[in-house]
Amino acid sequence: MRIRFWGTRGSIATPGPGTTRFGGNTSCVELTTAEGASFIFDCGTGARPLGVELMARGPAPLSVTILLSHTHWDHIQGFPFFAPLFVPGNRIMVCGPEGSARSLREVLAGQMEFTYFPVDIAQLPATITFRELGEGTHEIGGARILAQYLHHPAMTLGYRVEADGASVAYLCDHEPFADTLSHDSVTRGDGTTIAHEGDRRHAHFMSNAGLVIHDAQYTPEEYPDKRNWGHSTYEYAVDMAGAANVRRLVLTHHDPAHEDGFVEEIDNRARRYARQRGHDLDVCCAYEGLELSVEPHGVRHQTEVSVVPPSGREALRGIRVLVVDDDADIRALANLALSQDGHVVSEASSGGEALTLIAAQAPDLLVLDLLMPGQGGLEVLRILRSRPATAALPVVVLTAMDDEANTRAGFELGATDYVTKPFTIPQLAARVRACLTRSAGRSA
Repeated sequence: MRIRFWGTRGSIATPGPGTTRFGGNTSCVELTTAEGASFIFDCGTGARPLGVELMARGPAPLSVTILLSHTHWDHIQGFPFFAPLFVPGNRIMVCGPEGSARSLREVLAGQMEFTYFPVDIAQLPATITFRELGEGTHEIGGARILAQYLHHPAMTLGYRVEADGASVAYLCDHEPFADTLSHDSVTRGDGTTIAHEGDRRHAHFMSNAGLVIHDAQYTPEEYPDKRNWGHSTYEYAVDMAGAANVRRLVLTHHDPAHEDGFVEEIDNRARRYARQRGHDLDVCCAYEGLELSVEPHGVRHQTEVSVVPPSGREALRGIRVLVVDDDADIRALANLALSQDGHVVSEASSGGEALTLIAAQAPDLLVLDLLMPGQGGLEVLRILRSRPATAALPVVVLTAMDDEANTRAGFELGATDYVTKPFTIPQLAARVRACLTRSAGRSA
């Protein structure tokens, strides 16, 4: 497979003399298989020069698959300027998660309304199809495409493309599930020591990939002030890739405030960090024009992931969620986050009250504080898992106690997910939706 980077910037396009080396266009990466299938990861402003290049290459008509990680603006803003859309006979398939409770087509059409753009999406002469994806394994364009939800304040998918005996993972707009990564215990090819199940799942998704393209927008020093914004550090990306036995790691989604000299220093720091951690890993920062070949290595993802249909807002209406926390403000914030997504939310202020309500009518999902007077969250979780009626109840633990011991204890008792306080409304809504989607898929 051949890879070329057309946009490496995050958040907003950043043209100017300070970004000439690593580039100022937002996310867009081209992947071409040996059979000539064309895939595009994200459609940021880098899609404009890519479209021009595709039209110049020929031959017509073109057939292209766009794999959108999500529909935040810096990942779709290049779509109206993608030249192949304006040519009759070209076939463009746009895949991605449902966008903010609207269909993929509605979101892309929204930025092309006449208020913002002179050409309506319905006027584009190419044949355009839209396919909303959930987690799972998909066959597209002769390639095996695996999709998995990432940790971002929106429903966001990471992709793993397997073709020609090679594999490439694209994991953009993702941040650590927890600070309890246990850097000292992460070793090459072993993700089992990672405390949070979400981070273990993330490492497993990229396991043995020939190339991983990973978000690394912030430095370790910047991250504490940017927590819950949905992006990673180079240390996290390096350790995840090392635990996953990845061969080559390319860091992307550079912060708009980071000019070339700053990104170059991140590049050097990431290489040093990989050596210090003992990871046999080729790592660099992406730049516009970077071309890579991913040679066959005969490694497929270890698990055949069943397809989980994406859950739109209508599918979530009526889902009963019980929020348990002794802090009234936290309950109110969680209620707001979840009721906006169509859930029916009830509240309890203690573990004992929660158990009484669950015994009367078990909810579809429980959001449970870890530290409460009387019966704490771990005790409530232990009781629920001992009862057949609630043994499989999805439980999202809310806690400010994100140390490794408590995180491991929660997952060992059967927590479905761990969300650290403070959290944001979009973050909690996205995590709960992903949890419900996975639970529905397992039940099916």
